[in-house]
Amino acid sequence: MNVNTAYVTKRGKTAMTVLSSFNEKEEIIPEGYSVEYGGTYCRLIISSGESALNTIDLTEDLLTKELEVTSQLNVKGFMGVTLYDHEGNVFGTLCVMDRDRREFSANDKDYLKSMAEVLSHVIHLDQTQFSLGFLNVPIIPITKGISVISIQGIIDDSRASKITHDVLAYGTRNDADCFIIDLSGLVILDGVFPDVLADLAASLQLMGIDIILTGVTPEIAKYEGNNRSLQSPSIIKTATLESALEHIGFYLIEK
Repeated sequence: MNVNTAYVTKRGKTAMTVLSSFNEKEEIIPEGYSVEYGGTYCRLIISSGESALNTIDLTEDLLTKELEVTSQLNVKGFMGVTLYDHEGNVFGTLCVMDRDRREFSANDKDYLKSMAEVLSHVIHLDQTQFSLGFLNVPIIPITKGISVISIQGIIDDSRASKITHDVLAYGTRNDADCFIIDLSGLVILDGVFPDVLADLAASLQLMGIDIILTGVTPEIAKYEGNNRSLQSPSIIKTATLESALEHIGFYLIEK
């Protein structure tokens, strides 16, 4: 769009904060820049009927010329649109600005709104990943020293690091003797078996903690076939969680 600066803001309880910014020649808006909500262009964007603000010169526009931020930034050409999350709630704004006067066209506004729609999907993915962070490593204690780890979904690098940290910390903190690792919910992505599981098994064994693998699906078995770390004779494999529990002396009895 031939502008110096583009940025994304997030609306907080009392202020708008710049999450990400691009400044081509001169830094006008740094990341982390925060302004009280009532004195921002973002408030005008969000409250407008079109969820947009388009002005040739901020220093002359009746809505913006008296704002403190206008004198602070010393910019003129500006356009911004409201940024929504996937559920239609206001997340913040997507804005562009320049030192010079700029007359943005209707096509420019449509383009910026299209970019905002793309960003709404990115926000949704980020929020989903953040929420999954709390469910990364479900560790279910069975009895003293024995717990079940349920590995579910896709394991990316960030999840791999969290799984390793949380399981090893839990094992130390709770004086674990045995972990039953259930792989029935694991998703193999791009035909690559996650190395973290082999590394985790090796680390647990070094700590003197026994491991039982269960829930190995045909898909997992196909990709894990060459993984020697998980084929160690010291790692017990069972078909089901019930048989894993039976192996260590627990039985499910129907009342």
